[in-house]
Amino acid sequence: MDRAVRTYLDHLTVEKGLALNTLTSYRRDLRRYREHLAGAGIDGLDQITEATVSEFLIRLREGSGDHPPLGAASAARTVVAVRGFHKFAVADGLATLDPAAAVKPPTPAKRLPKALPLSDVEAILEAAGAPGTPLALRDRALLELLYGTGARISEAVGLDVDDVADPETVLLRGKGGKERLVPVGSYARSAVAAYLVRGRPALVSTSSTNAGSSHAALFLNSRGGRLSRQSAWTVLVKAAERAGVTRDVSPHTLRHSFATHLLDGGADVRVVQELLGHASVTTTQVYTLVTVDNLREVFATAHPRARHG
Repeated sequence: MDRAVRTYLDHLTVEKGLALNTLTSYRRDLRRYREHLAGAGIDGLDQITEATVSEFLIRLREGSGDHPPLGAASAARTVVAVRGFHKFAVADGLATLDPAAAVKPPTPAKRLPKALPLSDVEAILEAAGAPGTPLALRDRALLELLYGTGARISEAVGLDVDDVADPETVLLRGKGGKERLVPVGSYARSAVAAYLVRGRPALVSTSSTNAGSSHAALFLNSRGGRLSRQSAWTVLVKAAERAGVTRDVSPHTLRHSFATHLLDGGADVRVVQELLGHASVTTTQVYTLVTVDNLREVFATAHPRARHG
């Protein structure tokens, strides 16, 4: 067994060229696995069964005298090392069966999307349109629309003027070319209207005669072409900096905030699913976990018997 592990590590070093830190992790994971096998009285590869490997995974999650319980991500990395070892052992003729092939690494917990508090969103929106220039009017309209509709940045920069012809709704084109009509609130309507009247015409006038289809685009850059996703991201980040918002802000921040604030306000998760353009309600339900956390915080703060005195 020890020779098989050494052979595998040599293979990773020489043939795979893994980095030193990765090799150190593999060596530690396989030493832990070897100790588990020794504790079970197993000293030959062909004595190992699928149940043996599954039991090892359980021990990783529960912990033992040698180490505390491992999280899903750490346990998954260890199982990957064990699966690689057994696959190599069969391919190299060191074993006849692969007992780890059907043992799946645990799925790491789904990270909750980060939503901004409403005060931060409002500060960002105010900072975006402060100077009143054509670009400031565009930036305010862009961010108001992102937060007011939950649109992805790619959906927002893909909008044409005709897609907002009805001031009450916006036509968004999502993943796979799926279209959806989303209602537009009063703040976003006002910002888009101001941009169309006082901002966009000035940007159109800067474009060359070869701009072509960019004349149909709703959001234009300083040269009169269609605004790019990267430029839209920069608009958001700069507005957050001017507003003094220190939290991380990404292209999906306003979308996450849109969904979370709707659910906090009592919206049904299936309504939010439709607004976001999610194919499955399961995707949307991750936002309900955020609101549950918010409820816990409010409960712990406000209820007289929520905490011990």
